[in-house]
Order: sequence, then structure tokens, then C-alpha cells
Amino acid sequence: MKIVSRIIALFAALSLTFTTPAMAQFSPAEEAITESVVEHHEADIALLERIVNINSGTYNLEGVRAVADVLAPEFEALGFDVEWIDQSEANRAGHLIARRTGEPDNPNILMIGHLDTVFEPESPFQTFSRNGDIAIGPGVTDNKGGIIVILSALRAMEAAGTLDAANITVALTGDEEDAGEPLEISRADLYALGEWADIALGFEGLSVIDGRDYGVVARRSSNSWQLETTGQSGHSSGIFRESVGYGAIYEMTRILDAFRVQLPEENLTYNVGFMAGGTPAVMGDDLLSASTSGKTNIIPSTAVARGDIRTLSVEQFDRTVAAMQAIVDDNLPGTDATITFDTGYPAMAPTDGNRALLAELNEINADLGLEPMEEFPPSRRGAADISFVAPLVDQALAAMGPNGSGSHAEGESVDLGSIIRQAQRAAILMSRLSEGPGRP
Repeated sequence: MKIVSRIIALFAALSLTFTTPAMAQFSPAEEAITESVVEHHEADIALLERIVNINSGTYNLEGVRAVADVLAPEFEALGFDVEWIDQSEANRAGHLIARRTGEPDNPNILMIGHLDTVFEPESPFQTFSRNGDIAIGPGVTDNKGGIIVILSALRAMEAAGTLDAANITVALTGDEEDAGEPLEISRADLYALGEWADIALGFEGLSVIDGRDYGVVARRSSNSWQLETTGQSGHSSGIFRESVGYGAIYEMTRILDAFRVQLPEENLTYNVGFMAGGTPAVMGDDLLSASTSGKTNIIPSTAVARGDIRTLSVEQFDRTVAAMQAIVDDNLPGTDATITFDTGYPAMAPTDGNRALLAELNEINADLGLEPMEEFPPSRRGAADISFVAPLVDQALAAMGPNGSGSHAEGESVDLGSIIRQAQRAAILMSRLSEGPGRP
């Protein structure tokens, strides 16, 4: 069921510039939700410690599966049907999918997280530690803390009696940090769930600026490009002559500087990750390195480079690709150039539906006595799995996980108190969307 019109009406009526918020009268069910999250907080932290201490780097397939094995009974205890989807064909461990069916007229809600981390078994950063309300460990925010928010919210809904009415599927991918190839295999099940869902909630880490929580209605894409330039090699004394030309490195430099000067627009970035030039320059098979050799008195024959391109919409991506191609085609004398693009994570574009869902969440923030959440600048967030389903659903919100710092680096930490408010927000939001018992 597509419900965008109902919530867009709410969005139109709700101002995002509240005055000082005041705690509202919750329904008994919503009171039970808030209490359940607090009551189970220490048990949630114990589960977080357990799964953080299991290494689940993306390429540690056994470790990813081990985390799934710990979590599956947690979902089953809440009445979910749990399925493991093997991804060996894409060189990855697999995905954990948990489904629960409620009232047929209620919206289909998809909750998205991931089991893997960037920390492989050889990393020295392997264990969970706690100092008061701060916990440190690999993946403690990205994304094992997000998984705990999902479970805490669902347990609270069960305690309050609102879970029975809800149609919820939880998708925990095993390769969010490095999606398996081809994407047609590794994201096939996520695409199918996007077709099923009306609403998607992504449980990556909360976006915070200066201590204030923000809502994420958009995330940029993550795609890559590869550039190769060629020139006529020969003695360096002949460079710039009409019969010889400029060589591969000058052509590479021309193109990259033209990108810098001509392409800038809001929410667009195009990084150059690495490059090499010489006689010859060769891209590594892993596409993560390049090798070259040369001499100062030889005009370089080849240059190679790889980088990424991040956009806020398909239209922006297509427009930028066309502009990059035009720059590449305008060659210096005696040179040639080719550029190719690899699509990875699509954009989660800002939509009226997404903003309407944030408006509904802000109504809950007011009821909880929390400040309203403004839109987080999309240029400050990377890509995530919710981007694969966002174009397929009516509404989507990302960054529903806990607040943390240092993701993808040793010392990654999470504010344990943020798990409480994020779980309460998510549980009440899903209960109200599902119009379960106690709907105000």
C-alpha cells in the first residue's frame, strides 16, 4: 500500500521550527514502548558486546555468518520468520532476512542494517570496551549499534502490543562495506524488498552536528570512473612539436584540471583516488593500484587514474558524466583519452515523501521532549544500502542508528544513551505508521 499522500498532508501541516518542545501525553502503548527500551538497555548493551567481539570483516565470511547466527534467535523470539540468503556466488557471506506479517492494510516497512564491518581479522582493533555511556569497538556504531537499535525497537513494540499490526521486514546485509559483484546478484534480494516495501528505514549511524540530531532524507551515490590517456612516445626534446604532441601525462593533467574547474555544482564531488603516468603506466588487476616506469628524457606513452563520483540524483549523475566525457574528448595534439564509469551505490534523492516522513518523526520528537530534527546536508553523508531501495519506495529515512564517532577507524565509539532515543523514535514511528493499538 502506498501511503505518501496521507503523510504529505501531515508534512504540510507540521512546522519544522518548533518552539521549546514539551512532553506530550503518550498513549498507554507508547508509554510502554519508552519504558521497555529503558528497561532492556543493559541487556541490549550485553548483546552489542557479544556481536562486536565476533570479527565480521566483509571478507571474513565465517565471521559474518557467526554474527547472523547470534542474531537469528533474537528475531525468532519476536515472531519473525528468519532466512539466510547465501551469497557465495558474489564472493560474500550472505544476508539475514527476518519477516513478520501484520494487518494487510498497513504499510510494508523495511528496516535495513548490515552485519559486516571494515575491520578484517588481521586488524589490531578487535574487542569491545566500555567507559560509562561510551563503548568502543570495531563496528560498534557501523553497524552493530544500528542492529541493536532495530532489535530494541522491535522488542519495545512487542511489549506494547503494537508489533502484531505491523508488516515489517528486517534486511541485514553481509557486504555493505564492499558489496559483492555483480550487484545484480548481491543486491537482488534488496531490490525485491524495495518493490515490496512502502517505507524504508536505514539504521546507519545518527547524523549529529554540534550535539544536535539531524534527519537524513537524502544520501549521495557512490560510483567510480577510470581514465586512460595515451600519447606518442619519443625523445623529450620533441615534446610540444606538432608532429609529436604533448604526451600522456599532460593530457591527463589537462583533463583532471578541467574537471576541477568546469564541473563544480552543489552536492557533487569527484575525487581522484590515484594515478600513474610513464612508459608505460598499467592499472593493477585489483583496480586499487597502478605501476609505471619512465625516464626524464622520454615522452610518456600512458597515464591512468581512478576516482569516484558522488551525486544526489540520477539526473545529476547523467549530467556530470556527459560533461566529463566532453572534457575527455577535447584532446591535446598527439594524444587520446578514454573514460569509463562503474555504477555502485545509487543516490537516495530527497523527495516530498521522505520529508513527510521526517515531519512525522518530528511530531514524535516533540512528544518525547526532543528538539526537531532538521535535514542533514547530503554532501556530508556517504552511500548506504538504503540507497538501493529508496527509489522504489514512497518514503525513506536514513541514519536511524545510534550516535557514534570514528567509524572505519581504530577507536570507533558509540554513545550508548543514543541507542535509547533512537529505539524509542523508531518504535513509536513504526507503531503510528502501522496504526496499531494505542494509535493517538
